[in-house]
Formats: sequence, structure tokens, C-alpha cells
Amino acid sequence: MRLLDRYLLRELLVPLGYCLGGFLIFYSSFDLIFKLHQFQEKQMTLADCIEYYLVTLPETFVMLAPVTLLLALLFAVSNHARHHEFTAIRAAGVSLWRLSAPYMAVGAILTLFVFVVNEFWAPQTSDKVEQIFQRHNGPSSERSLPLKFSNESAGRDWDIKSYNTQTGEMMFPTVIWRLPNGSRKDIYARSANFSNGAWEFKNVEVWTYKSAKDITPDPSTNAALRLPFTETPELIRSEVKVNRLELRKTANSAQLSIGEIFNYLRLHPKLSPSQRAILMTQLQGRIAAPFTCLTVVLIAMPFGARSGRRNVFVGVASSIVICFIYIVFQSVCLALGNGNWLPPVIAAWLPNAAFGTAGIVLISRVR
Repeated sequence: MRLLDRYLLRELLVPLGYCLGGFLIFYSSFDLIFKLHQFQEKQMTLADCIEYYLVTLPETFVMLAPVTLLLALLFAVSNHARHHEFTAIRAAGVSLWRLSAPYMAVGAILTLFVFVVNEFWAPQTSDKVEQIFQRHNGPSSERSLPLKFSNESAGRDWDIKSYNTQTGEMMFPTVIWRLPNGSRKDIYARSANFSNGAWEFKNVEVWTYKSAKDITPDPSTNAALRLPFTETPELIRSEVKVNRLELRKTANSAQLSIGEIFNYLRLHPKLSPSQRAILMTQLQGRIAAPFTCLTVVLIAMPFGARSGRRNVFVGVASSIVICFIYIVFQSVCLALGNGNWLPPVIAAWLPNAAFGTAGIVLISRVR
């Protein structure tokens, strides 16, 4: 790594650390003020509150990372330009694109990190928060609920009286299984557990209909019945989570992972156009969101690199304006995608593409 790169990185990472820490503290403080009454109603202790903010930290980080990077970049770049450091460096034959290389590297690393956090940690936040809220409301931490869902591709309808979302155990499940040859099997069991890639039904009664017109079933009973159904507990959890959310209100949230969206689409390949538009917009939005960190680098360079004796806090004001415009534009695009007015790919990627292109054009015009 060249001496110049180390210098630019040091001048960026210091304000980046301060900005990230400051944003997290301010956000948590204001959130605590608004939710203090709710914490008291849930009888949460100080340890519970600390755990709550540790649990919500990944989701908060995903939301604040692009804003923090933009603010730190504009501050650092404006400071360099204010002291004419960029002018001297460029006079030595170093182009603005070469100057941007260490910043792009930071943006790429942050993009990868945000993607990992957004996919593997942030989607678990809602379940963990609910467990913390319910910790003092009952003797058991397990959660069971009635559940109905269909696996349209396999022709199976499930009706479960009680499904434990933590252990995957079913009580009194009923499965209506329509086979490709026109026959049908109605499976009634007392309980079921998933083990080694198959569901093990206990105390099972199976009614077999030889054709769709058959009204007289052929019943049989089994103490245990093992069936390799494709509805794994992971797929069922995705079904529960998607059904619990109001998709139109969470189309840009971190509550659903890419894997959970794909699981839901596997169970429901014949969704209505409106439902598919919402899910596909969220899917594309989750893929596009981390790349905002790269987009802000392209935007910050031309705004901050112009020479002149400007106050470095001009970067702060610029970041606020840019963030506001980006958020409004992104919200409009996602709303159009959710309403099926724009293709999901365009709705999710248009903000990054538009701002990134604008940044490239402005960088090429910087003298």
C-alpha cells in the first residue's frame, strides 16, 4: 500500500469511527426516550434494555452505515480540499480516480459487511426483540401458534392446530396431499417432528381417495409414518414470518432475508401479480441496499474535492441534503415497485444507478 493511500485512509477512518459511534449513541438515546414507557410496561430490567439495544444493533448499523460513510467522506475530502492537498497531489500527476481508490476500497468492504449483516443477523432481530419483550409475561419462552399454509408446487395443504416456531414440533397436523395421478391422501396425526430430512408423524390416520371424484376413502392407521416432504422447518418459518409482516410497509426493511423470500416463493409459485411485485421488489431491494455504500463514495468525491477555502462543516450540510434527496427518491421508486408500476429490478436499483452515474459524471468534470 502506497504512503498516499495510508494517509487518505487514516484521515477517513478516524472521522468514520467517530461518526459511526456518535450516530449509534444518538439513535439509541432518542429511541430510549420514545420507548421508555413501553419498556416499563413490559417490566424490562436494565439488563433487558441493554440486551435489546445489542440485539437491534445489526439492523441499526445497516440503516446508518451509508449515511455515516457519506458524512465521514465529505468531512475528510472537504478538509483535504480546504488545505489544497488534493490540488498538490493532482499536480504531481495523480488523477482524481486514483485518489478515490482507497475510498472505493472502504466502500467495497463496507458493502460486503453490510450485506452479511443484512442477510444473516438483521432478519433475526424481530424474533429476538419479541422474546425480550415477552420474557416477563409468562413462564415459558416457547412460542406456539395455529398455522395454515399451502405448498402449491407440491399440491399439499397444511392445517396445524399448534406449531412451535422454535422447535418445529407440530401438534394435530392435517395434510391434504393431492398427487399428480389424481388421487388424494388426507393425513391426520397427533404430532409430527422433522428429523433427517423427513417428517415423522405419530398416531397417524390416512384416508386415501383413488381419484378426484372418489367420495369413499380407504382409511388406514399407523403408529408412525415417515414422509420426506419438502416443507422443512426453515421453509415453514419463512411462511410464518412473511404472513406476520405487512409486506407493503416492510418492503425496504431488514426483517426478511433473501433466503426467506426465496423459501416463500418456493411454497407459493403462483402468487398474484401484486404480491409477487411486493416480494420481488423487496428481494431486489435487499440485494441493492448494501451497494449504497459504493454509491456514496461516487457522490462524495465531486462534492468534496473541489478546491477552495471552505469550512469542513459544509460537508455535513451537503450530506444531509444528499441523504434527504436519496431517501425520498428511493422511497418513491420502491413504492412504484410495490404497486407494480415499475419492474422490481428497476425500482430497487434505479436510486443507486442514478446517483452513481451522477457521481461519475461530476467526477469527470472536476478540474
